[in-house]
Amino acid sequence: MDEIEFENWKKKVLIVGGVSGVVIGLLTALMLVRSAEKNGHQTPEIRPTDLLGTTIAIIGVVRGIASLGND
Repeated sequence: MDEIEFENWKKKVLIVGGVSGVVIGLLTALMLVRSAEKNGHQTPEIRPTDLLGTTIAIIGVVRGIASLGND
């Protein structure tokens, strides 16, 4: 694989990954807002334990995706 082809491939992966992250983040925020609206427009309470569990789950997903490129 020549250098130019590799660079184009790398840019495409970075762009798709960045756009995917933004879309997932916006959808998550939208769901949080909708949940707050269903609960009488109360500010959602996010406990540290919930945040920790979610962070660990996200790290697991990211590690799984990263391992897809391994042989």
